[in-house]
Amino acid sequence: MKKTRSAQNTRSPLQILNQYFGYATFREHQNDVIQTVLDGGDAFVLMPTGSGKSLCYQIPAILREGVGVIVSPLIALMQDQVQALKQNGVRAAFLNSSLSFEENRAVEARVVAGRIDLLYVAPERLLTESFQRFLAQFTVALFAIDEAHCVSQWGHDFRPEYLKITHVTDRFADVPRLALTATADQTTRVDILEKLDLPRARHFISSFDRPNLRYCVQIKNNGPKQLYAFMQTEHSQASGIVYTRTRKRCEQIAQWLQTQGVNALPYHAGLDPQIRTAHQRRFLLEEDLVMVATIAFGMGIDKPDVRFVAHLDLPASMEAYYQETGRAGRDGLPADAWMVYSLGDVVAMRKLLDKSEGSDAFKRIQQRKLEALLGYCETAVCRRQTLLAYFDETYPQPCGNCDVCRHQVETWDGTVAAQKALSCVYRTGQRFGAVHLTDILVGNPSKRVLNLRHDRLKTFGVGEELSKTEWYSVFRQLLAGGLLSVNMTAISGFRLTPRSWPVLKGEHDVQLRKDPRPIKKTKTVKQSPTLVIELQDAGDRQRFEKLRALRLQLAHDLGLPPYVIFHDKTLKEIAVKRPTNREQLLQINGVGEKKAEKYGERFLAVLADFQD
Repeated sequence: MKKTRSAQNTRSPLQILNQYFGYATFREHQNDVIQTVLDGGDAFVLMPTGSGKSLCYQIPAILREGVGVIVSPLIALMQDQVQALKQNGVRAAFLNSSLSFEENRAVEARVVAGRIDLLYVAPERLLTESFQRFLAQFTVALFAIDEAHCVSQWGHDFRPEYLKITHVTDRFADVPRLALTATADQTTRVDILEKLDLPRARHFISSFDRPNLRYCVQIKNNGPKQLYAFMQTEHSQASGIVYTRTRKRCEQIAQWLQTQGVNALPYHAGLDPQIRTAHQRRFLLEEDLVMVATIAFGMGIDKPDVRFVAHLDLPASMEAYYQETGRAGRDGLPADAWMVYSLGDVVAMRKLLDKSEGSDAFKRIQQRKLEALLGYCETAVCRRQTLLAYFDETYPQPCGNCDVCRHQVETWDGTVAAQKALSCVYRTGQRFGAVHLTDILVGNPSKRVLNLRHDRLKTFGVGEELSKTEWYSVFRQLLAGGLLSVNMTAISGFRLTPRSWPVLKGEHDVQLRKDPRPIKKTKTVKQSPTLVIELQDAGDRQRFEKLRALRLQLAHDLGLPPYVIFHDKTLKEIAVKRPTNREQLLQINGVGEKKAEKYGERFLAVLADFQD
């Protein structure tokens, strides 16, 4: 009969949590997941980024007999996690292409000898015949499939290799399996359970809410300048990620930010691999670097002190948005999810959807996802409520921490304006974009309008009550709401949809939102506002900065990211509570026995200097 625990390991999960990770209590669902796996059961774990999913398999892997095999999609992700685990005193390793042949053999030898508790591998390596022969040489404690949404074609990071994982795991019928993800709507969840063959898995679904994130969406008028103003006002000299749609734009934005004095670097799949790796390493090691990236960057980043994630272009879906914004504030401290978008973005996304390949069912689901994303951008109610509703979660009241809640959005009856806009689209042959249509509506006799004789249309000049900017907003919202679609035979032409006709016939009303005016801020914050809020007096702040300087020096000397030594949250608690000995230091969240042994005296000495 298979043991559920190592014969030498009789410690409790709580003891492991405290000894290695420095925490006194579990978060929601963590202990239940761990107990399920220790008892030999399967688990489906859906927890938001930063909620401690990794502990759900790390602690059982330490306690169960054998080696926990963790399937992770990116080299950077597994390297980052193994590095952090080693700092905590956990016996962890990875096998991937970054290791030489000799290094791989050395890791394999340690695994077979029983000197490793967690082994990280990519799905591609898991599927090789050589690795499957290797699995037969040791006892497998568990299989953890991280970023499990990669198995679903409905998800936002589909990886075909994930579909074959069960070819391996099904051979180990008595070994518990965990599927873990931070982002999956109901359709994707069902797909994960089916594709990973987990019909009897217990489900553990946490709230999708990230209360420390502040959500903001603005209308794009000059994206780079808006971004720079936001950064200077809210997050000067802080780590952040800026997402763009294309590689070219990624490099342009990074270069422009550099000219503004921002420590910024580009990251995309077209860069030389060595440059890409160097940029990623700098992002992990430096505390004020802004990474301008395409979606090629992020899944493998476990950096907790990212203070903002900005989107200069629309993400691919609500899941992608949630996943990408979730890379901010993993340490639980206040952070921003900031985005700008325009009519052009909506047009581009509609075109991408029309060009997408796949079955009708696939296109219908993608259409729903796009409409949900655009609806989130145009919402006149609390963004947190809108975001969580997409994931079938009800948020009881407006959050008070998004742009809609903080600056009330006005709506207006746009039925007549919509009828005029739709009629203009129809009367011009459904071939033109917002600029030309707006010229007609406001009665502007442009050269193009006169050449095409569109000044003779009934809709010429019927919209003089709205400005050009307001008409662009009308067209954007009609397109976002599915009342218009993109004409694929023209560069930016609109065409009517089945939803257009009830509006034109007066059978359906249209409510539109007034675009909020940009709020001008002049104050430049030199230091993250979260430090001022949490550190109550000048002494706390001075201690924190001294502790932070020591951490940076240690990180530089050891070649580690600063957060691997201690998170900002831990340093703040040390600064406020001022422990004077090792026992008191071990009471601080995030200080385990190994780190207290390695670094305790140095950090206690900094505090002692303030008492002398």
